[in-house]
Amino acid sequence: MFELLAKIRKPAIWLIGLFTMLTLAACDPVALMPAGPSVSGGTVQVALLLPGANTPTAAADLPAMASAPSPVAQPGAAADTAAQGLSADSYLAQNLENAARLAIADLNGVQVNLKVYYTGSDPAQAAAVATQAVNEGAQIILGPLYAEAANAAGRAVAGRGVNVLAFSNNAAIAGGNVFILGSTFDNTANRLVKYAMANGTTSFMVVHGNDIQGNTGSSAIAGAISANGGTMLGDQGYALTQAAILDAAGGIANAVKSSGAQAVFLTGSINSDLPIIATALPERGVDPATTRYIGLTRWDAAPQALALPGLQGGIFAEPDPQMTSLFTSRYTAAYGSAPHPLASLAYDGIAAIGALVASGMSDPLGRAALAQPQGFQGTAGIFRFLPDGTNERGLAVAQVQNNQVVIVDPAPRSFVGLIN
Repeated sequence: MFELLAKIRKPAIWLIGLFTMLTLAACDPVALMPAGPSVSGGTVQVALLLPGANTPTAAADLPAMASAPSPVAQPGAAADTAAQGLSADSYLAQNLENAARLAIADLNGVQVNLKVYYTGSDPAQAAAVATQAVNEGAQIILGPLYAEAANAAGRAVAGRGVNVLAFSNNAAIAGGNVFILGSTFDNTANRLVKYAMANGTTSFMVVHGNDIQGNTGSSAIAGAISANGGTMLGDQGYALTQAAILDAAGGIANAVKSSGAQAVFLTGSINSDLPIIATALPERGVDPATTRYIGLTRWDAAPQALALPGLQGGIFAEPDPQMTSLFTSRYTAAYGSAPHPLASLAYDGIAAIGALVASGMSDPLGRAALAQPQGFQGTAGIFRFLPDGTNERGLAVAQVQNNQVVIVDPAPRSFVGLIN
């Protein structure tokens, strides 16, 4: 593994060499048919499909490092976006492209020819530009962002033997020639259920909003509980208005208490329903001192949320904080301010492609190579594509202690010894 790394990364770009580029562990992939496009001479043509309203089918060959954009920061992205006259999609597209070009600049021994295409959120447009990209020589597609657009792009080029690494986290579109880079509810739920059960919590009540996120999250949690041998004692939903949550909270609290569940697993988001439900349940007798609260989403997205009653002692998952900090610093040094939270997906995709091409595999962009089990070292920790097109990411488990986030179980740094 280290011999391979020495061949594919520039030395001393970063102080911590592990992160200079995503790494690929040595493996002997099994050939699958149809094979991916032929790659020779360490050069690969990548189509980057971005959201935004630029000319739909216009592609641009750009230099390895684009000029730094106007400063954009997180948090405060909305204000920066407005100041630049950018739509949310255009702002994100800019950050994704910046991160992709940062990855290209960090590669050594591999030449990535990047062509940028804009899909908006329209599936038909995504299919058209994906077809155009392959006609113009693309050997693999990075993006699009939106699930329906990614699905359409994948279907459009499936017969050409070209794989799509979508920025989506929607597991429903994964499979065939479509792999998703976004962190999934299934992965997060599995990490948290495993940790909870290893620490004596074996029975769960799921509490969720009656919307797509809540219902999808509830299904992911139920699957993780079943897969890990836990006990799901109920599923309680609520409509997404403050009045509806407060009306439902009494019944939900009674259901939790009467069930004897050791943990309440919440799907709510910090900028939506979570603050209401995480306040209402403790007020109605679901004491976090005796019933553990677990979150499917990031609780640290808003610092003030860490004071919510229900979150005290509760746990949630987050990417490897050390690796995330390194990427943020790298991006900030290059472009003047912090990246959009999703920008790292573009870096991961480009650098994984580079690592595979540099590995010398006979079919580096085929399904078997992409889904090799050793995985990659990514910008936010380890990750690997699974044979079904979804992914597994190494996550840390964090706990809220005295209104602060404390890592109670670090993110793994290797998939060795881990099973899905």
